[in-house]
Amino acid sequence: MFKRDQRPEPDRIDVTIGETATISGEIRSEASVRIDGVMEGGRIETLGNVIIGPNARVQADIQAKTVSVSGAYKGNLRALRVELLEGGRMWGVIRVASFLLDEGGYLHGELIMLTEEEPENPFANEPDETASKDASEHPEA
Repeated sequence: MFKRDQRPEPDRIDVTIGETATISGEIRSEASVRIDGVMEGGRIETLGNVIIGPNARVQADIQAKTVSVSGAYKGNLRALRVELLEGGRMWGVIRVASFLLDEGGYLHGELIMLTEEEPENPFANEPDETASKDASEHPEA
């Protein structure tokens, strides 16, 4: 057993939710979390990584170092790095410093790149033509 002032390695997996398990609630860990089952609602907070396996279905807010998604994820996510792998599907708001999208991954939501300093927007004074174009292509019934 480790002492309270010693932190486990972030790559070590401390929490595993198996394929036949369904949970809801909050997971807090200093090491990594792997989910292969279902998480319905709640929150995952770790200093390590979160791995969402190919058969997993996770609906939770996540704060972690790195999040790898091979299954289905829905929620608000904040991480240094997100990897949306082949077959992975994500819905929600993703706030991240680094984002990897494999071919065959699917994202429906908002991707916000976190930077130390927001880059200068060279289009700031121009009208947003995409808003009017989107509205004309998809009129409300």
